[in-house]
Amino acid sequence: MDTQVADTLLGSLIEGRYRIRGRVARGGMATVYTATDERLERTVAVKIIHPTQAPQAKARMAGFVERFTDEAKTIARLTHPNVVAVYDQGIHAGLPYLVMEYVRGRTLRDVLAERRRLNPDEALAITEQMLAALAAAHRAGLVHRDVKPENVLVAEVPTGGSRNLVDSVVKVADFGLARAVEASAEDENGNQLMATVAYVAPELVTQGHADPRTDVYSAGIVLFEMLTGRVPYDGDRPVEVAWQHVDRDVPAPSTLVPTLPPALDALVARATRRDPAGRPADAAALLSEVQAAREELGNPHAHTTVLRQLSDDTAVLSQPTQVVAALQPVERPAWARLPESGAAQRPHRRRAVEEDGPGTGFAALRTRIMGSPRGRLAVAAAVVVLGLVAAVGGWWFGVGRYTVAPQMVSLTKADAEAQAQRGGFTLKYATPRHDENVPKDTVLGQSPGSAARIVKGGTITLTLSLGPERLPVPDVVGKDYALAQAELEGANLVVAKGSSRYDDTLPAGVVLATDPKVGTVVKPGAKVTVILSKGRAPVTVPNLVGKSLTEARTILAQLGLKPVENVKDSDKPKDEILGQSPADGTGVEKGAQVKLEISKGPPQVAVPRVVDMPCQQAKQTLESQGFPVNVQLNPNGIVRIQNPVENTPVPPGTTITVTCL
Repeated sequence: MDTQVADTLLGSLIEGRYRIRGRVARGGMATVYTATDERLERTVAVKIIHPTQAPQAKARMAGFVERFTDEAKTIARLTHPNVVAVYDQGIHAGLPYLVMEYVRGRTLRDVLAERRRLNPDEALAITEQMLAALAAAHRAGLVHRDVKPENVLVAEVPTGGSRNLVDSVVKVADFGLARAVEASAEDENGNQLMATVAYVAPELVTQGHADPRTDVYSAGIVLFEMLTGRVPYDGDRPVEVAWQHVDRDVPAPSTLVPTLPPALDALVARATRRDPAGRPADAAALLSEVQAAREELGNPHAHTTVLRQLSDDTAVLSQPTQVVAALQPVERPAWARLPESGAAQRPHRRRAVEEDGPGTGFAALRTRIMGSPRGRLAVAAAVVVLGLVAAVGGWWFGVGRYTVAPQMVSLTKADAEAQAQRGGFTLKYATPRHDENVPKDTVLGQSPGSAARIVKGGTITLTLSLGPERLPVPDVVGKDYALAQAELEGANLVVAKGSSRYDDTLPAGVVLATDPKVGTVVKPGAKVTVILSKGRAPVTVPNLVGKSLTEARTILAQLGLKPVENVKDSDKPKDEILGQSPADGTGVEKGAQVKLEISKGPPQVAVPRVVDMPCQQAKQTLESQGFPVNVQLNPNGIVRIQNPVENTPVPPGTTITVTCL
């Protein structure tokens, strides 16, 4: 209520003619108001585009208005009892608007919100009228692009409060509006999807392409929702829902409502094929299938009782004989009138069978014609002419209108299309398939086959090759074996178990690796070996770095592990452990090898000769070369003994003992 009071359009006069009375609904692209046409004194609906939907730049605004005007003209010419009529269009305050027929009723969305789902005869009755409207649009070259319950208006027939919707009038709205807004959006960024994702056709998601089969798909989703009370796909983000239409087949309605008959499953499946070529060509074709389904289901509302009129006020049933009140049809208001039925009974012509007396009727005429030579000649000429016509017609229908289909197998798609154009043939494409020996986009098969009879200018269906099928090995590392096996077999790969090994991070039974590796491109049916984890190994490798070789050997022997020693040059003390493999904390089996890097010790240097040198001079010489000196007896004497002796190789920093006398 507060929003309506704040709406500046309420009470305003548009084009000096349409007085805005109230707001009916607000959608993603426009707001709908009720208004009074003060010139013709009738109630109309006015739809005004939101400011956010109209392009802001002047150049783009001009293009948008031009497209919007063209769409309005097209829809205005689309006169059909199941289409919401368009009366006028224009611009108010810089925003395009449409003036349309005001329908007293509810949207199909409102009906489903109240009823959740409809019974089959109601759903099919609504679908028939919805498809009749779409068929009229398709004949006019118009594609709706946004078929959904919000754009289907249900004007319930005044039957004293009956909830049955079979006799309701259905009208489809918003033809071309999404198309006009989308065309403007393409000028701006070229990548917007102007459609409702719950009902969007796969080709509109992948290619942005729409044709009558796009509306057929959306109508099939609406029928699915009417029968089951829900749409087939949902998701956290709109893009997730849109791509489910591309990747998955719509489930059968009977999987959600088991009482639904198979005919409805087949009808929904036909309308919602992911491949547009598998759907009915347009809404008229689907309408025929819906009508056939209603007949197959024996819709009780399609049956009538034959009455024999007795007088102006009474009628009698043909069997059994019973007098009842004359059936008076419900008087619908002007906005809810159905189109005149084409199945009204026509008066039967009576045949008067008269007995021809001598000299009268057909016998007399025959006698007069055959009694004269000129008459007999005329009859003979007529017989000859009829024979020639029959012969020529028979030749044409049996032979003359046929030719032979050209050979197209093994041609590329471009060459096949060129050959078909030269021969005047139309090409259709069946679902392509993979082939190991035939390159991509090369014709695998054709129907009718080469040299087979075909009507001149007829249609040839080609099956193209997708080339050799290749697929990457799925990433199953870290998954349980049963799940990994199902995923690999689902990708048409053969699964084999390889040897298992211990792993410090993955529990037993989980996939460690595959051979070929994950992501490797392989043929269908290729063998993939799965390597499983045995869990953590029973022995944990200790930290040996910094310990002596003797200590390390003792520790490893106690754990049942085998050292593998490798000596390296190092400044560290001799036999100190510099490194190890596996690292400490790694799990290994008992008896496993542990590689040790052992210090060879610092490089040795030769001890210089200091014998016969004064004791203090000898001390200075040794200390200058990095040797600590231990002086014995007389520090002021002469060196008589040194240990180690001269030229002995020792590690740097070795203490030299000198004895002075």
